[in-house]
This record gives sequence, structure tokens and C-alpha cells, in this order.
Amino acid sequence: MPEPAEMSGPENEEEYNRQVEEELLEQEFLERCFQEMLEEEDQDWFIPSRDLNNQGVGQLQQQLNGLSVSDHHSNLEEVARKSILNPEAKEFVPGKKY
Repeated sequence: MPEPAEMSGPENEEEYNRQVEEELLEQEFLERCFQEMLEEEDQDWFIPSRDLNNQGVGQLQQQLNGLSVSDHHSNLEEVARKSILNPEAKEFVPGKKY
């Protein structure tokens, strides 16, 4: 963009002012678009403190408390007995060609 000192006469000053105003409007438009994009992205994320009421958080906590990891060997043996996997298969190693 030419500097105002490089322009002479009122018509050039008006042109310069028009260009500056156009750039400022474009910058403002881009900032609004960026802000809208950030707001839309925030809506896509699940944030419990925002998206759940207090009752929902308590219900979720109860469900999490009810979960447990079983470490019973009999359970593992039962899973192995019911498995349809080939016990004679080679061990899978990622990236290795067989």
C-alpha cells in the first residue's frame, strides 16, 4: 500500500483512506470469523462442568464407581476356553512380515 506522502492531491488521499478502511474492515471480518470458529469448536467438545447439570455429574460418578476390573483367573480360563482364536498361531508383532 502506498504511503500518504507518496500520494499527492485530495483524490489520492481519499483513495489511501479507502484502502486503509477496507483493510481494517477485512481484518475485523477475519477476527470475527476466527472467533466464531473457536466458539463452534468449543461446542464440539464434551465438558462435564458445562454440559452436565449437578445431578448428571453425580449420576456419572455413581456409574464410574460401579465399574470394577476383574482379576479372577477362573474368568480368564473361561474366556480362553470359549475363544475361537488359533492357539497355535504365531505371536503378532507390529511391523514384522510373516
